[in-house]
Amino acid sequence: MKKIVIGFLLVNLLAACASQKPKEEPKAEVKPAPVVEAAKPAPAPAPAAVVAPAPAPAPVAVDPLNDPNSILAKRSTYYPFDVYVVQEADKPLVEAHAKYLSEHGNRKVRLEGNCDERGSNEYNLGLGQRRADGVKKMLQVGGAKDGQLETVSYGEEKPRQTCHEEKCWKENRRTDLNYR
Repeated sequence: MKKIVIGFLLVNLLAACASQKPKEEPKAEVKPAPVVEAAKPAPAPAPAAVVAPAPAPAPVAVDPLNDPNSILAKRSTYYPFDVYVVQEADKPLVEAHAKYLSEHGNRKVRLEGNCDERGSNEYNLGLGQRRADGVKKMLQVGGAKDGQLETVSYGEEKPRQTCHEEKCWKENRRTDLNYR
């Protein structure tokens, strides 16, 4: 029995050696990758000229005489009864108009003196003229030229208010600055 077992092993061994190996696919030739030259770097751009930022659009010039936020939009000085001296409260207003006129030699203004209804026509015309002349003098001291200024008195003829009590009269005692 020993012979049979050895024989059986030899047959299997020969069978194992005699079996065909699977065919290997022929190896594809490995071709080296084509050499690609590296792209030459583009020349650096010339340094850009330093460009200043575009200037902001010029603001639209607002005439300070028409700007409601400007002191120049106010055009009247007010007085107590029977007074023609410019009051402390109105001096900054007159000074601002004087500065404006000194910087704008082409502008002209008519100073119109007004009074309330109390007093005679002749008295009120004289008082209105003294009020207009007082403002004119302050404007000249502030730099306005005589040729820019004209004075006139309307006395009680151009009231701003028509009631017959103090709240209206104080509105009528004034000098108006009317630009032309």
